[in-house]
Parts: sequence; structure tokens; C-alpha cells
Amino acid sequence: MKCSVRDWSSPFDLAGIPRRVVPLVLGYEPIQESLSVRGGDPKRFLLEPVTGAIVVYDDGWALVDGGFNLDGVRDPERRAAHYDYESYTAVVPPGDALAEGVSAAGLDWSDLTFCAISHLHLDHTGGLRLAPTGTPVVVQRREWQWLETGIGRREIVVAADVLDADVQVLLLDGDTVLAPGFTALDTRGHTPGHQSFRVDLAERSVVLACDAADLQRNLTERIPCGWTAVPGDEDAAQRSIERLADLAGEPGVEVWPGHDPAFSAWQR
Repeated sequence: MKCSVRDWSSPFDLAGIPRRVVPLVLGYEPIQESLSVRGGDPKRFLLEPVTGAIVVYDDGWALVDGGFNLDGVRDPERRAAHYDYESYTAVVPPGDALAEGVSAAGLDWSDLTFCAISHLHLDHTGGLRLAPTGTPVVVQRREWQWLETGIGRREIVVAADVLDADVQVLLLDGDTVLAPGFTALDTRGHTPGHQSFRVDLAERSVVLACDAADLQRNLTERIPCGWTAVPGDEDAAQRSIERLADLAGEPGVEVWPGHDPAFSAWQR
């Protein structure tokens, strides 16, 4: 294991509040409706965007999730081992959407302050390949403990994306203020330590639901996603979608579902 691990201690020292949130579409994946919506049609497939986001401050920036590990997707043996099975495959555009997105936002990797990983599924952890040595990466402790049980392909996890990255993993316990105007929210259920993120800008707040709400439908109908990593976590997933739906009803708060192909942020 190349990464180091320690407990969270204090918020990152970034000046002021976030200036902007930059949405990223980093690839696509075919997903059964029944996986994105509890009770959905297992014979209906959606081509869902694989998303991330950049949170920009005056003196640095943070990355929320990072899509697929392109080194793995483009290697035939690694792709066969992790990214192609049954009705699933990773779909990536030419080039490197993450690197290009950072560049288009006018940012430099040397100014990356930290990465925030919603959960350890393989369509969220691949961006750590670009993180500079020693970059802090915030993960919920419950999620890390799940990783330590030996999860792998069956749970759609490539553990090496994190374990082999030369980064510093910081373990959180529930809701945590990560930096001024940037808070991790405990939205467990989809995975044992799934977290969403609230970003409070000057004129509005953006909540990145990640996989606690794949689609806008999850929020409007208060129906959680149809897949949970651990049997018995269905109730936790319901509590999380209720929490996010309540936030979506607050004035000035936008909740961005993590995989909705029709959601405006992912179409920009």
C-alpha cells in the first residue's frame, strides 16, 4: 500500500468561501434503471454520465470524485478484469476528460488543496492517478473500513485506485466541515460510508449528491437508488435520500444528482 492513512484533524486553510463549482463529465456507463431507482425496470438501461466537480477558491481548489482510472480502462487485461462484465462497460471519450477539465477551468494541479471522494466505486476513484504526491484525500471511516474487508470487482471497486496512489487519506466520521463553505454530508446507504458535499457559494448553495441520488427522480419522488453494497443498509439509503430531498426544498439550494443524463449541470 502506497497511500498513508490518518484521522481527520482540522479544516483545510483556504481563504474566503468557494467562488465557483465547475461540473465535470468524465465518461459514461450503461446502468439498469433498477440500479438507479429502487423498483425501477431492470430491462431498461440509461446511459448515465460519470461526473465529478471542481470547487474553486481564491487560493486553491478541491476535486470531488474523479471518474474512471483511464490507465485501467485502456489496458485490455485490466479492462476485462474490472470494467467489462455482464451488461456493464466503462465508456470514456478520447483524451483525458479530467485533465482537460482542470485545464479548461484555468487551474493547475500544483494548486490542488485536497480531493474529496464520495465513495469507493470505480467510477469515482480514478482521478487520484493525477493527484500530486501527498495530496490529502478525504474519505469516510466507514467507507475505508469497508475497503479493508477485501472488496473488489463484485462490489464494483478497484482498490488499487486508492491503495496504490501516493496520497494521504484522511478519515472522517460523519458530517464534517472540510473548508470554509464546503461540508461533507453523511449520506450512507449506497455504500457504508457514502458522503455527499454541500458547497456554499455567495449567491446559492450546491449539494453534490453523488450516488446517494443518481437521478432527479430520486429526489422528487424520495426514492433511493436500487443498489446497496451491504445488505440491511436500505433504510440508511432511504434516510439519505430524504435528507437530500429536504435540502432540495430549501430556498437557494440546488441538489445535483450524480448520474442524471438530463440534469442541466451535466449538459453544460
